[in-house]
Amino acid sequence: MHGYVIGVDVGTSSARAGLFDLQGARLAMASEPIQIHRPRPDYAEQSSADIWRAVCQVVRQVVREARVSPEGVIGIGYDATCSLVALDTNDQPITVSPTGEAQWNIIMWMDHRAIAETERVNAGDYEALRYSGGALSPEMEPPKLAWLRTHLPETFTNASKFLDLADFLVYRSTGNNLRSECTMGCKWTYLPAERRWDRRLLHDLGIESILERGRAGEAILPLGRTAGNLTPQAARELGLTPQTRVAIGIVDAHAGAIGLLGATWAGQSEPHPDALERAVALIAGTSSCLMALSQQPRFVQGVWGPYYGAVLPTLWMNEGGQSAAGALIDYTLEQHRQYPALELKAEREGVSIYEAANRIVDELAQGLPYPALLTRHLHVLPDHYGNRAPYADPHARGMVDGLTLDASLHALARLYYATLQALAYNLRDVLRAMREAGYHTDAIYVTGGSAKNRYWLRETADITGCRVIVNREPEAVLLGSAILGAVAAGAYPDIPHAMHAMTAPELVVEPNPATADYHALKFELFRELYQQHKARRERMEQFQPQAGTAAAAPYI
Repeated sequence: MHGYVIGVDVGTSSARAGLFDLQGARLAMASEPIQIHRPRPDYAEQSSADIWRAVCQVVRQVVREARVSPEGVIGIGYDATCSLVALDTNDQPITVSPTGEAQWNIIMWMDHRAIAETERVNAGDYEALRYSGGALSPEMEPPKLAWLRTHLPETFTNASKFLDLADFLVYRSTGNNLRSECTMGCKWTYLPAERRWDRRLLHDLGIESILERGRAGEAILPLGRTAGNLTPQAARELGLTPQTRVAIGIVDAHAGAIGLLGATWAGQSEPHPDALERAVALIAGTSSCLMALSQQPRFVQGVWGPYYGAVLPTLWMNEGGQSAAGALIDYTLEQHRQYPALELKAEREGVSIYEAANRIVDELAQGLPYPALLTRHLHVLPDHYGNRAPYADPHARGMVDGLTLDASLHALARLYYATLQALAYNLRDVLRAMREAGYHTDAIYVTGGSAKNRYWLRETADITGCRVIVNREPEAVLLGSAILGAVAAGAYPDIPHAMHAMTAPELVVEPNPATADYHALKFELFRELYQQHKARRERMEQFQPQAGTAAAAPYI
């Protein structure tokens, strides 16, 4: 079969599209910013109309830039953040915002308004919790729906459809009210292996009515299936044709796993699931997600999953990660008084802000056996926005041990470097928990903005003790969605064969054994930081601010 496929990725702050041929070569890519509305602290909202506008713009742009005919685009796949979309009976936006404005009809993945509802679920003995590492996150949809039922009951009652963002894009494209086993299994507590819901959980949250009248979809389908063709209206808006096939949607990080893990079969004649058992996919963006696949379910306390069919049909997936990863690196740099000086250095040298910081680390490390020694007295706990894994603790907060009065550019570079290491120590902690459950990971396939940072790659390899592999196509999330588009169009018989044909490794970073003892001790101290923080927080719980006072802002 001939033709081209498009992958669309809607992330935290932008919509992106990539146009690929059927061998995985990217011919064009485009990006368009999308709005984020923050009506209160820890609230984050978006507009489905704004997102669809951006999606249409980037799709039209890649077709134009690649100079292919719209008729040549045989398939399109969508991935997105796990954000909750609400539509009314006319498929128009209905507000999820305390402002009451209808345009804000999406509760974003990073919105933490539903902490109380999350804790109520996690205090119960629900079957679905067993498939979520023992605890739900406020980033998942049932707590958000319960929040709507309590705080915006008119929206909860009058919404005709609730959709994960990827499923909304599929619905907007095809008119078919379908859902994905990936989105519903990972973010809605649906149990795909048994094709059923934990109804007791939904009932106790008061949200069981989402299962009525197609409010949570008419059908839940596995990845690799076709959702339908573009409607004439969607085809006009996207600049494509109604002959383009649309894939069932997927969560953004999971699309990255599809775009990465096919490289485990490099040099093999056929894809076989055994090769996946020792590899994980790491999508390192604003947040990070680390995903491992297995042929049997593995239950890991504090690590989401096991989810059936979340990346590949018939395989189970566990997901760890960090709610703030790239966002934490940016925060660490931007909040320092020397950040303007670092910006000036980056501008003068024609490099990114991160490479400018890396070059300072290079200077500081001259004469040392290895650069990591720079942080022997500087320790960072990277839980500034809570701990997603392996402790599933949204109340966790960050910590820095070893600060001095040094406010120089050198001090900023050290703190930045220690933050990179802290994120890698957290990954090691997740891999530790997964190893105890039966995983034996020795390779990490990476994508995302952080994967372009040479010190991030080096520290991730050295601290985890794993090979870190960067693929030929750096935009693995876009490629993963495009792979689903290729399968939906019939270009390949299934997802593994498309992955095998369209992915390949390019760069391998081996761990440096000379740093092993150093990082083993630093990792031990890293784990102590969390336990010390948790113990202090618990001791202070007796002092709760009174409701209605100026000090009563929630500690979340």
